[in-house]
Amino acid sequence: MEETNSQENIMKILQESAIRDQMDKLERYRVLNQDVKKGQILFVGSSLMEQFPINELLMTAGIDKVIYNRGIGGFTTADMLEHMEEMVFSVEPSKIFINIGTNDIGSPEYCLEELMENYGEIIRQIQERLPDAKIYMLAYYPVNETDKMPDENMRKIMFSTRTNENISIANKAVEKLAEQLGCCFINVNKGLSDEMNKLKTEYTIEGIHMYANGYRVVLQNLKEFL
Repeated sequence: MEETNSQENIMKILQESAIRDQMDKLERYRVLNQDVKKGQILFVGSSLMEQFPINELLMTAGIDKVIYNRGIGGFTTADMLEHMEEMVFSVEPSKIFINIGTNDIGSPEYCLEELMENYGEIIRQIQERLPDAKIYMLAYYPVNETDKMPDENMRKIMFSTRTNENISIANKAVEKLAEQLGCCFINVNKGLSDEMNKLKTEYTIEGIHMYANGYRVVLQNLKEFL
């Protein structure tokens, strides 16, 4: 019983710390947005977008583009809906690349219908506030239940619903939603998967998030849309 209470206390502390970190990022975005160049490119979503080293990769590739990244780790579609002003509207971009929903898929209460409902509302709000902006909805990346995550209990929790099967189903739903709402769905996953259709081990930090070499593959797949 004491061990269970101790684990619960640790989880509570970690969750509170994560929320403080998210609120801090939102405040920094509010300040940054005061000086952005309007009409540029926006990358937005959860940690899989936040950790995209897009500007460094662009510089290395010699591509001259202005891209603002407003991803926030741990965010779900519901979280993004609460903070559209800081994450999207204040930037006033001409192109928006979105990767949001993997934390929805990874939740014990995951529901595909709810994910699509929220995602659809995100798109509709953007279309209402920024009618001239082009919207690109990125495919969710594959995962790999790798032993790079040493804690077995944590691995079970992280991959209980965040499976490649669920991700594949969600990608088909996102592609359909994009078609219905007049957006562009981009399958950025070409070259990311191994022969078992899992995220290549050399690309992933712990089975979900990627190193820069994985993002280099993603950039190659979406470069023509920038």
